[in-house]
Amino acid sequence: MATHLLDVRSERLWLRPWRDEDVEPFAAMNADPRVMEHFPALLSRQETEAQVARIRAHFAQHGWGLWAVEVPGVAPFVGFVGLSTVPFTAPFTPAVEVGWRLAPAHWGSGYATEGARAALGVAFGELGLPEVVSFTVPANMRSRRVMEWLGMRHAPDEDFEHPRLPQGHPLRRHVLYRLRRAEWKPPLGA
Repeated sequence: MATHLLDVRSERLWLRPWRDEDVEPFAAMNADPRVMEHFPALLSRQETEAQVARIRAHFAQHGWGLWAVEVPGVAPFVGFVGLSTVPFTAPFTPAVEVGWRLAPAHWGSGYATEGARAALGVAFGELGLPEVVSFTVPANMRSRRVMEWLGMRHAPDEDFEHPRLPQGHPLRRHVLYRLRRAEWKPPLGA
């Protein structure tokens, strides 16, 4: 039976179900070269709608996923943070990934780290997962710093070529970070 975690609260954030009105600001994020700098391409409105449909389907199947992030009293939608099953085959799969994507106006506020900590609390608490991974391209230092702030460890011998990108693609190489439940340090007061 799937655990149903439709929303999660942290000190400043509400990780909540997706709403139809989230698609417009999410499409703007996905069309922003700053947000998509470390991804193969900008996403169209139609591609964004398809991504939201996949996120909702993941929730329907698993009861948890990539939550829409609201900052109550500040902004109704700033991006997403959450957990997802890794949708491709690699030496470290099957695995659950913690990930995030936020609008540039909200970078530098600690929202990615705070939201990811809340998601990891779900992963290691309610879901009882033994481990969570995260990965990105080597040049994505903003996300790599978040991974390190979360206590995740880079596993250089497990860095990999992303199987969904063609040979020779400049973003094909990815770094892998891991965090085991035994290493998890929940935030104080959690």
